[in-house]
Amino acid sequence: MQLLNRQESEDKITQYAREGRPFLFAINFLGTGAFILTPEEARENNIFFNINGITNYPLRKESLRHFSFAAKPVTLAVYQEAFEKVIAALNHGDTYLLNLTFPTEIETDLSPEEIFLYSQANYKLLAGGEFVVFSPETFIRIHHNIISSFPMKGTISATVPDAAETILADRKELYEHNTIVDLIRNDLGMVSTNVKVVRFRYIERIKSLDGDLLQVSSEISGELPDDYLSRLGNILFTLLPAGSVTGAPKKRTVEIILEAESYERGFYTGIFGYFDGRSLDSAVMIRFIEFTAGGPVYKSGGGITALSDPKSEYEEMIQKVYVPVV
Repeated sequence: MQLLNRQESEDKITQYAREGRPFLFAINFLGTGAFILTPEEARENNIFFNINGITNYPLRKESLRHFSFAAKPVTLAVYQEAFEKVIAALNHGDTYLLNLTFPTEIETDLSPEEIFLYSQANYKLLAGGEFVVFSPETFIRIHHNIISSFPMKGTISATVPDAAETILADRKELYEHNTIVDLIRNDLGMVSTNVKVVRFRYIERIKSLDGDLLQVSSEISGELPDDYLSRLGNILFTLLPAGSVTGAPKKRTVEIILEAESYERGFYTGIFGYFDGRSLDSAVMIRFIEFTAGGPVYKSGGGITALSDPKSEYEEMIQKVYVPVV
C-alpha cells in the first residue's frame, strides 16, 4: 500500500474530519509516511484495528491454542555502545532525556492475526502481514473540544515487592516522568489553551505472559478552539513525534536518536487512531512486532537520563518484549 506524505496526510485527515467521516489513521515515527482509510477501506487492505472496543474485525470466541514465544535480544555490549553515545549527548547538554530503542529478534509460532486477536490491549492494529501493535499507551483523545494526552513513563514488574511504591519513589523515574509531563504540556500548549495536569503519576497494570507489569502515567488536557476540525490534520502533526518515545528537547533529541540507533523505527513509536465522526482516540505505537523477511522483530526501549544505569535500562528493554496474552 502506498503511503501518503505529510501534506497529503494533513489534508486528508482535515477533509474527513470536516465531513464527519469516520477514518483510521496511522503515522510513522518521523511523520514522513501515513495511511488514512475508512474502516471499509482498511478491511479491504487487510488492515484491522480495535481501539477501545471499536473495530472493523469480525470477533472470534475460540480459545487460544498453546504457543511458543522466545526472544533473542542484542547483547549488553551492543546496547551499551549506543547507551554511551546517549550519555555523551546528555553530558554535553544536547538532550536531557532520550528514549533509546532496539530491535529484538523473536521466535514464535503465533500468526500476526492471532497476536492481534488475542492480545489484551486498549489499542490494537494489524497492518496486513507487515506489523502488529498492541499498545497500552494513549497518545491523545479529543472529545467536546477537550484534548487530553496520557504519557506513560516508568515500568516495573508487578512481582517486585511493593512494586508501586518502589517505582513512584525512584528518583530517576520521577525525573524522567517530570520531563515528559513538562514536554507534553508544552506540546498541547501549541494547539490548545488552558493546559493543565489533571492526574499526575498514576499506576496502570498491564497484562503480560510472564507476569503483570506496572506502568506510570499522567493525564494532561487543554481546550481546543471551536473550529478545530477544520485543522485537525495540522494539530496531529504539530504534536509529532510523540514526546514519550522521543525525549527533550524534542527536535535535537530525535537527531541524536537517529545517530545512536542502528536501525529504522518505521511505524514503531509512531501513532495510530480512529475518528468516529465527532471524537478522536489514538495511541502511541509501542509494543510493536514487525514481520520481516528474516523473521519477526520486536521493537522496544526506554528513557535514558544522566541517572540511568545501562544494565537496568537493558533489562527494562527486554522486559517489554512480550505478548499480553494470558
